[in-house]
Amino acid sequence: MQTQPDLIAEARRQAEICNACRYCEGYCSVFPALHAERAFSDGDITQLANLCHNCRGCYYACQYTAPHEFDLNLPRALAEVRQDSWKALAWPRGFAALFDRAGVAIAAGLVLGFAVLFALAQAVRPTGGEGFYAYMSHGLMVAIFTPAFLLPLAALAVSLRGYWRTVEGGALRLSDIAAACRSAGRMKNLDGGHGDGCNFEDEDRFTHARRHFHQATLYGFLLCFASTSSGTILHYGFGLEAPYAWYSLPKLLGVPGGILLCLGTGGLAWLKTKADPDLGARAAWGGEMAFVLLLFAVGASGLILYAATGLAAVGWLLPLHLGTVLTLFLLTPYSKMAHGFYRMAALTRDAARKREAAA
Repeated sequence: MQTQPDLIAEARRQAEICNACRYCEGYCSVFPALHAERAFSDGDITQLANLCHNCRGCYYACQYTAPHEFDLNLPRALAEVRQDSWKALAWPRGFAALFDRAGVAIAAGLVLGFAVLFALAQAVRPTGGEGFYAYMSHGLMVAIFTPAFLLPLAALAVSLRGYWRTVEGGALRLSDIAAACRSAGRMKNLDGGHGDGCNFEDEDRFTHARRHFHQATLYGFLLCFASTSSGTILHYGFGLEAPYAWYSLPKLLGVPGGILLCLGTGGLAWLKTKADPDLGARAAWGGEMAFVLLLFAVGASGLILYAATGLAAVGWLLPLHLGTVLTLFLLTPYSKMAHGFYRMAALTRDAARKREAAA
C-alpha cells in the first residue's frame, strides 16, 4: 500500500504535467486553482484533492492517459490523496482506515447492534406517552442522541482545524463561506464546466444525473435535519410535544426530506455500480458504498416508521430506525459523510484564493 508521501508525490507529478498542458482549464474549480501555482506543496495537493468532485471529465479528455508514458489518471491520484487526507486528519486516528476496509460490515453490525439495544430498552418503556414515546421515553432518546451528535461534531472540528492548517488557510471571512455555500448548493463543479454535465459513469455520455442525485441527497438530508430541529424548538420552546400532525412543520419538512434522501442515495449507489472503479480510490469503494446505503437506510426507515404509525410494527421499526440514525452520527467523522465538511472547507479556501487574486 502506498504511503501518504508517495500518494502526494504521484499527484504532484501529474499536477505538474497538467499545469504545463492546460487543456482542461474550464472543467472545474480544480484547474484554475492548479494553474494559479507554479510549484505544489503538500498542502496545495491536499487542497486540490478535496476540491476535486471526481467527475472524471479531465481523464476522458486527456491525451496523456495510458498507454502514454505519462500515464495520467488525475481523478484517481486526487481521490487517493483525498481519502488518505481524511484518514490522516481524522481524530481519533485509526477509525477511518478501519471503515475503509470493512465499511458495509461495520455499518450493518452497528445498526443491528444498536437496534437490539434499543429494542431491549423498550422493556423499561414509560407507563404513559403518545406515539413513539409510548415505546421509548423522550428523556432516554435525548440522553443517547445528544452526545452521539455533539461528540462526532467535536471530532470533525478538530479534523477540519488540521485541514485548514495543512492548506494554509487564513482568517475565515463570511463572504468566502457564502461563496462556498452557493457553489455547493448548485453543485457547480458537477456541470462539467460546459453546462452539459459530467461523464462520471460513461466516457461518451454527458449527463446531469450525478449532480441531481447529489442535490437530492444534500437537500433531503438538510430537510430531515430541519425537521428534527423544528421538533426540538416546538418541544422546548413552545411546549408542544410529539406526536405531531401531518400538517405540522416537522412532518412537512421530514417527509419530503426522507423521499429526497432515498431518491438521491439510491441514484448515487446505482451510478457508483456503473462507473469505472479505477478512476477513484478503489480501496475505499466499499466504505463509500456503505455510507450511501446507510444514508438510504436512514431515510427509508424513517418513512416506513411514519407510515406504520399506530401499528404494532412500530415496536420493532423504531429501534431499527434509531439504530441507523445513531450509527450515521457516530460514523460521521470516519465515513464519507466527512467529505461534505472537507469539501466545504476546500470551497471556502478556493473562494479566498479567488478573492485574493482579484484584489
